Formats: sequence, C-alpha cells, structure tokens
Amino acid sequence: MSAAASVSASVSASVSKPTTALVSVKPVVLSAPGRGEDLQVRVSAPATGRDLPVVLFSHGFGWSMNGYAPLADHWAAHGFVVVQPTHLDSRTLGLPAEDPRTPRIWRIRIEDLTRVLDGLDVLEAAVPGLGGRVDRGRVAVAGHSWGAQTASTLLGARVLDSDGVPGEDLSDPRVTAGVLLALTGLGDDLTPFAAEHLPFMRPSFATMTAPALIVAGDKDQSHLSTRGPDWFTDPYTYSPGDKSLLTLFGAEHSLGGISGYEVAETTDESPARVALIQRLSTAFLRSALHPGDNSWQAAATALAEETEPLGRLKTK
Repeated sequence: MSAAASVSASVSASVSKPTTALVSVKPVVLSAPGRGEDLQVRVSAPATGRDLPVVLFSHGFGWSMNGYAPLADHWAAHGFVVVQPTHLDSRTLGLPAEDPRTPRIWRIRIEDLTRVLDGLDVLEAAVPGLGGRVDRGRVAVAGHSWGAQTASTLLGARVLDSDGVPGEDLSDPRVTAGVLLALTGLGDDLTPFAAEHLPFMRPSFATMTAPALIVAGDKDQSHLSTRGPDWFTDPYTYSPGDKSLLTLFGAEHSLGGISGYEVAETTDESPARVALIQRLSTAFLRSALHPGDNSWQAAATALAEETEPLGRLKTK
C-alpha cells in the first residue's frame, strides 16, 4: 500500500473561511476480491479535534477520489472525516465499455461504499494522527449525479425492475443522513437511449426514509430525461420522512462547480453558488449527525432572510 500525505488550508470559496489545517491521504487501498481492482480511497480530515463524524462521498460518472475539492476540503475543514472512493467508471481506471463488469458497475458502486464502511479501521490507521479520533456512530453519505444515486441506496432508495417491482433493499443502518446533489428523478420519463442502456435509472424513493438534503439546479436539463429540470426534484417529492430541497437559481448539473472549477463539466461556474452549498450542506450535516445542534435551522433562516437569494429551500 502506498500513501502520500498532504496538509492544506481550507478552500478559498468558503463563506466562514475556516483556518483548520487538513490532512489528506491518498491512495489508501482496500482489498476487494472479485472486483477486479482493489478499491482506492482518499481520506481527508482536520488535523485536530476528536469525535469526528464521517461523510462518505460518491463521485459522479468518470470522476475519482481526486475530485470535488470544493466540498471535500470544506467539510473536512469544518470537522468531518471525508472519505472518497474511486469507482470503476472513473476515467483514471480506463475501464473499456465492453468490460464484463460494466453492466454491474451501478451495483459495484454501492458495494464500494459498504466496503469503505467495513474498512474504516484501515482508513483511520492510514491517516497520520487520526487514530482514535473518528466517531463511527455518526456517518452520513453524499454524492453527485450518479454518485447521488449510489448514495441514495444506502438511505433506502431502491431500483425497480422491468415490471416495476422494487429490487433488493441495499440500505445501511450505519448511515443516518445524506446530501444528494443533482440526483436524477423517476425512470418514467427516460430517453430511449437511457431506458435501453441504463436500466438502473428506475429508482423508487418510497422507502428512502433517512433524513436528506437534496440539491437541484433549476437550469439542469438532462440529456437522459424527456422532462425539464424539475426531474431532479423527484427525490424530494416522492420520498417520505425528513427531507429538504435546495433549488439553486440558474444552476446546471455541476451546480456552480462542486466537482471543481475550470473543468469541462463546470458549465455554470459560480463560486457563490458553491459557497451556498458548502454553507447549507455543512449546517445540515452538523444538525443531522448531532441532535440538538441548531446549525441547520440558523442556515435556513439566513437564506430565507436574504434579499437576493441564490436559491430557495423547502422542507417537509
């Protein structure tokens, strides 16, 4: 196992500009028999502090553990251990489309997340100074796009088969909250290409009961759906329980640049939008993982009181 450690300050786009130093180690390698590739993981954590909750992050199609620094660095700077696995669809692995694992990648992605949860001991030991500082009882999951669908299954979402019957329950009781960014909606309105080639894009949110913050852009027009940007609000509309929906004005699929600035996927670069996601997601995670914490209520109130808000928030 090889690992390179780096220490960095928090991201410049942060609203509160934390000064906490970070320790980020990559790659930490988890053995994955039968996967064809061992699982590479990046772990980022504040250099100080104890009882640190965990945020497990699933990247979007083609990305890797090296992406999403605007979120990962921010969360780590605010007291979370952020764990980012590299899924098999990552461009860094170059898996050919004809690889026999390709039809199962959506399931292997979910297995990657549970493998990380099973391997927290290994990950904690790999980060200098992190031992004994992680709170295993406070775990949230997050993801963007395909990663959000991957993450949603641990919160209770299920995939419908061709007859509309919900598939296996893949929820994980170790995960108690989630942040789902640009999560695709129901499969009733898929394009013919998506319906034929992406059968896993038929989710049911009826059993996604865990608390979650769902973030959607009101200009996010997917080429996989015949519907408009409201498609990305389905996870909020059709899921029960404690949910919040942040709709960002003018945001496309990158939501202003959460995967990184100046990259091809960032078609709507907006540090201000990213800063809003940073602020609200951090507040949500704090309150969801620490009962009695009022960060989320305060952040929601602050957004409602802005004279020119970048988005609107709904809760149920």
